[in-house]
Amino acid sequence: MDSIQLNIKHLAGIVTEEEILLKSEQASAANQALYDGTREGSDFLGWVELPSSITDENIREIEDSATVLRTRCDAVVVIGIGGSYLGARAVIDALSSSFDWLQDKDKRKNPVVLYAGNNIGEDYLYELMSLLEDREFGIINISKSGTTTEPALAFRLLKDMLEKKVGAEETKKRIVAITDESKGALRTLADSEGYKTFVIPDNVGGRYSVLTPVGLLPIAVAGINIRKLIQGAVEIEKGTSSATSFDYNLPAIYAVIRNELYKRGKKIEILANYHPKLHFLAEWWKQLFGESEGKENLGVFPAAVDFTTDLHSMGQWIQEGERTIFETIISVKQPDNKVKIPRDDRDLDGLNYLEGKRVDEVNKMAELGTRIAHVDGGVPNILIEIPQLNEKYMGQLIYFFEKACGISGYLLGINPFNQPGVEAYKKNMFALLEKPGFEDATRAIKKRI
Repeated sequence: MDSIQLNIKHLAGIVTEEEILLKSEQASAANQALYDGTREGSDFLGWVELPSSITDENIREIEDSATVLRTRCDAVVVIGIGGSYLGARAVIDALSSSFDWLQDKDKRKNPVVLYAGNNIGEDYLYELMSLLEDREFGIINISKSGTTTEPALAFRLLKDMLEKKVGAEETKKRIVAITDESKGALRTLADSEGYKTFVIPDNVGGRYSVLTPVGLLPIAVAGINIRKLIQGAVEIEKGTSSATSFDYNLPAIYAVIRNELYKRGKKIEILANYHPKLHFLAEWWKQLFGESEGKENLGVFPAAVDFTTDLHSMGQWIQEGERTIFETIISVKQPDNKVKIPRDDRDLDGLNYLEGKRVDEVNKMAELGTRIAHVDGGVPNILIEIPQLNEKYMGQLIYFFEKACGISGYLLGINPFNQPGVEAYKKNMFALLEKPGFEDATRAIKKRI
């Protein structure tokens, strides 16, 4: 197996393969619309053929910039929120050692990658700045406008700290701005200060931006091979083109199943994994589908669990709670390392029956046993299998979900590339903070509190 695989044999009888095939024409039309731009959101389709359009020159520029940061810094803070950091963190966490950040900074091959601008936690920012006091750090600031509250606030604090620590000239070499090509506050600042910059393409939304410099630069700073990541994405891009038959278009099949289950009352999709390194892949996936489909009072609610950990907290609800859920399982066929279970002569824990087995074999049987139990309990299961956790297959998985999300949104009948609802809370927040220009909103909202 040289690619991710999709197993749809355990849908608990709720959707049959025949019913899936009946939707093949609609799914193929939705896939075609991603190429010809005939439906809503056509101005945000730059991600569709993005992997194959990345040139060697593009990659070298990113790699060179990553080398500068790796050479000068033992920590790099990625400032961004939502799609501006989740995709990068998903890949970095999946492909880095779980405990790499605990290594002495002098022994690390690559800088530790830290994150800011994804919350407004004062304690978080204080503790991050305290950690950076005795570290040589740099900043990747990712913002289309440069004025989004969370990243703008974090950047103001960290830029000020860095300038006081190393001086204005050295600071310019340690900050990279990823922003709009020609407009916005961050573009203006970057041009005036002389920061190295990369462009967020106008036709690629944040949640689809992993394979732009938004994701690729932080991933490269972490020492991960972005060429192999892109290669994996290209393989799925080519295998899901508008010419691909529905029978072989795995993202289209997944998209159809999601929508058919939704029509049958399965309102919640739980993305489950049995590999702790995939936690932030699920966080990225939740934004991808939640922000794309949650509009017009429609859309599957995306949730996520880490198994087997969450079987001891959420397992009971999944097994016997309200039958409004379905599961999508991400299974890694082969882990990178081998750990065998030893014998214990006293066998007080009763585990000698596992002597000589790999820990992963126990994990796989927990996975299989759970899937069987959940299907028996009326929870449809979709299984996505990855051969290994490496750059190539992560690239495949990212593009798989991006393509599936675009098709699924069109099948749902909404525009999967806008997010009109996210502005509501910002307006209220600005009014409460008495931001200039929001005086009328401030007066109106104060009457409600």
